[in-house]
Amino acid sequence: MQMITTMIDTLKQNETTIVFPEGNEPRILTAAAKLSAEKILKPILLGDKDEVIKAAKDAGVSIDGIQIINPLTYERREEMIQKMVALRRGKMSYEEVSRLLEKTNYFGTMLVQMQVADGLVGGATYSTADTVRPALQLIKTKPGSRIVSSCFIMVKNEQKYVMADCAININPTEDDLVEIAVETAKTARIFSIEPKVGMLTYSTKGSGSGEAVDKVRNATERLKIMNVDFEVDGEFQFDAAISPTVAKTKAPNSAVAGHCNTFIFPDIEAGNIGYKIAQRLGGYEAIGPILQGLNAPINDLSRGCSADEVYKLSIITAMQKYIR
Repeated sequence: MQMITTMIDTLKQNETTIVFPEGNEPRILTAAAKLSAEKILKPILLGDKDEVIKAAKDAGVSIDGIQIINPLTYERREEMIQKMVALRRGKMSYEEVSRLLEKTNYFGTMLVQMQVADGLVGGATYSTADTVRPALQLIKTKPGSRIVSSCFIMVKNEQKYVMADCAININPTEDDLVEIAVETAKTARIFSIEPKVGMLTYSTKGSGSGEAVDKVRNATERLKIMNVDFEVDGEFQFDAAISPTVAKTKAPNSAVAGHCNTFIFPDIEAGNIGYKIAQRLGGYEAIGPILQGLNAPINDLSRGCSADEVYKLSIITAMQKYIR
């Protein structure tokens, strides 16, 4: 895939470290071994060293030269506990923090917070909540962002589309949709996609009505008033957003209709169903979910991911360090 190849070329010119909380998981080990052997980035694997080495042997991969950190014996553990206590600002005691840092998802997030690692990739066995919650508590949102959102890059041959938010925000508000659109446009550019953003719902330019339509329509108008640096229009049904033929009938005065490549769904239900239909029936590869709005690159895998998907999401996570 050309876009991944381009990212690899960039990463080989820089040193980037990614931590993997599930250090003894076979798919993680396979991807980490490949990333290290190809000198794309420096993996850190979390877990008991003997268990990680045994798991790698069982998976038939070499992890020679890859750093393994045991959260229970880490030499900077006391410093980490004190720092996390300060970050939680009285919400957790020393003892509570110490117990949480026995969990690799929290420990890995603190390695990013302490700049030992540049980013984190987790979720092969953890839930999305178990990846996002530590990030929100410890990494927090970047300046100018109120929320964390997500998107998927959908790829089929030379076709590339972006879909958001399909994994994080259940029922985004009008304000949330504005922020999701802005952050998703930034992510699109990481993948050399010049965003043409379509704000989706069940109505096209007034053909339907209701609170959901009003929310999307108002968010669209606000984006236009903001003079964002990308093309955006709506409200659109999906066919009007993607098909030039349909757009001529449903939205004849829109320069964006029929040419959208970045789709903002009105809620997680529509987004999650939409990307999975494209993946399973349309034959698109779904890369993500890619988390947006955080102070550092942290991304969540699907628990059904392959080693190749871990490999690609790790490269994307590393690239997010350089394009923020």
